[in-house]
Amino acid sequence: MGGRQRAGIAIAAVGILGAGFAAGNAFGGGSGGSAGNGKPDVTGEEIKPVSDTRALKPVASCEDLLAYYVDQGLERVTAWGWDGPMLRDELYMSGDFSRSDGLSATAPGAAEAAPVAPKAAESSETGTNVQEAGVDEPDVVKTNGELLVRIEGGRLTTYDVSGSAPERLASLRVPGVDEGEILLVGTRVVVLDSEESGVGEPTSTVVVTVDVSAPDAPEVVQETTYDTGLVSARQFGDTVRLVVEAGLPDLDFVLPGDERTENTAERRNEKIVRESTLDDWLPHVTDGDGKEKRLLDCGDVRIPDENAGLGTVAIVSYDAAEPTERHATGVVADTDIAYASTDRIYLATRAGGFGWCCWDVPIMEGDVIRRESAPSRELSGTTELHSFTLEAGQARYEASGSVDGSVANSWSMDSYDGVLRVAVGATEETGNFNSIVTLEEDAGELIEVGRLDKLGVNEDIKSMRWFDGLAIMVTFRQVDPLYAVDLSSPEKPKLIGQLKIPGYSSYLHPIAPKRIIGVGQAGGGWGDGAQVGLFNTEDLSKPSRLSQVTYGRDTTALAGVDPRQFTWLRDKHTALTVISKGYDGRTGYVSVLELHDGKISNRMIEAEYGNDVADVRLVPLPSGKVVLVTGDDISFLKL
Repeated sequence: MGGRQRAGIAIAAVGILGAGFAAGNAFGGGSGGSAGNGKPDVTGEEIKPVSDTRALKPVASCEDLLAYYVDQGLERVTAWGWDGPMLRDELYMSGDFSRSDGLSATAPGAAEAAPVAPKAAESSETGTNVQEAGVDEPDVVKTNGELLVRIEGGRLTTYDVSGSAPERLASLRVPGVDEGEILLVGTRVVVLDSEESGVGEPTSTVVVTVDVSAPDAPEVVQETTYDTGLVSARQFGDTVRLVVEAGLPDLDFVLPGDERTENTAERRNEKIVRESTLDDWLPHVTDGDGKEKRLLDCGDVRIPDENAGLGTVAIVSYDAAEPTERHATGVVADTDIAYASTDRIYLATRAGGFGWCCWDVPIMEGDVIRRESAPSRELSGTTELHSFTLEAGQARYEASGSVDGSVANSWSMDSYDGVLRVAVGATEETGNFNSIVTLEEDAGELIEVGRLDKLGVNEDIKSMRWFDGLAIMVTFRQVDPLYAVDLSSPEKPKLIGQLKIPGYSSYLHPIAPKRIIGVGQAGGGWGDGAQVGLFNTEDLSKPSRLSQVTYGRDTTALAGVDPRQFTWLRDKHTALTVISKGYDGRTGYVSVLELHDGKISNRMIEAEYGNDVADVRLVPLPSGKVVLVTGDDISFLKL
């Protein structure tokens, strides 16, 4: 099998920060304000629900599936291969190759019931700060409370953390892994790594299972390679679920030249597409026996009625104790966003850019210069959504739908009580504002049932946090509007209150029913520095900031880029987060934030330098101790 190309046009990433995803830049003209009636100022037209049929259908045969790929591929192939040189150049220049990778349905007449207050969030049982309770995420370090395992430079090291100081037990070079991240499932460590092309595009995924039942002698028990990029990996009890995407196949296309005209090259490339096989299009998997096989059977793949991209996305489920006994289901779509709740996985496609533009255009009106938002490129402004039910050992396709607007990453999505809630940014299909949309599954479709528009006019979503009947959104351009949105009636999302302060919070962490910590930047400029704020949400109609810590110029709060660099210690009323200072030769600090009587006190501990700052972790143990993981050392943090 040859390499694969990502099947969509990558976009310059701007938007919500979370779970290792890229940060966004504020853009657009002006800032959202209050009209004096409790609602934000508005510009643009209100968006109407999308209701056209989006359900995917199974194919009748392998011949029909191949015919679909070929027919759609003929629309994409050019004399220069897939999509032509202009789109390939745009893909390269955009630089966005990153992956990722309860709502009370109140009865009519009960809309005035107060939304549920924020719930405190804590690290997973393996020590990682995750998006969803009960859904663990990969990280560079994991623990079961007594054993700690870390991956660094392709080497897996085990430590005993049950004593007075961490004790190194063993180290193992993991085959095929250069960096990687891990899941800890009982006595199995699942190591995940992606190989990339020259421009940073994931082309294959390596999954290695290591037995640590004897932690002083870890043993590789299974090696698996997928010829796809890794979109997402999550752990549900003993079950590991991977979302992988196979892009357009790397066919042997020709190019125009001195001996071949553009028309001749295009005709030749069309012939190559017609002669392609299912092995060119479908993803493959290779286990330790070295035998490559299709990851999906034809009957496991669903296709859209209309072209929704030519990537093939597969959700792979297996028990960590039996890594070769896998179940896979797939859809033909282009996506690199996957959100997982405890009973659903949702896939979302990229839609245009995260906002209207990437710059402001100066316009002269008399003697006054006005700045107006300008679109950066003409791309689809609609996000396609696909829903899968999670069952024992497998995922089952349920429904598809779409929303106008762009989804930044998994933190933009949430599911509760059968309702999908999505925060979307502006595209050419919306006004110059952000929205929250609610959708329900109905006969194979995700139907939009509610929508609240005009949040953060001319602003960019910086962070989201979801609760049972509540959403907290932070947007930014010059100030930081924090919006509280009532979702207790999914058909009628309602703005409750808002708070405007300088700077923005790029990560939100609920620490109590009436308190949220916001981690972000003090201003809009690169050198304005990091800040942490403590917010009071007792009265959601009037959220307030109780206390603030600033870190000085040229500092960055890294939890805004990777929430795994934030840890909340409930029993100690203490938050730990990583602050980086400087850009060349930067220094990483652990900020120890103690909360008492609505005030934050801060103590800084110098911890790491250079590129290793991004891998600093603070891992809580059931004993109350905290393991400080740096590039060269593991120790207990002195609290």
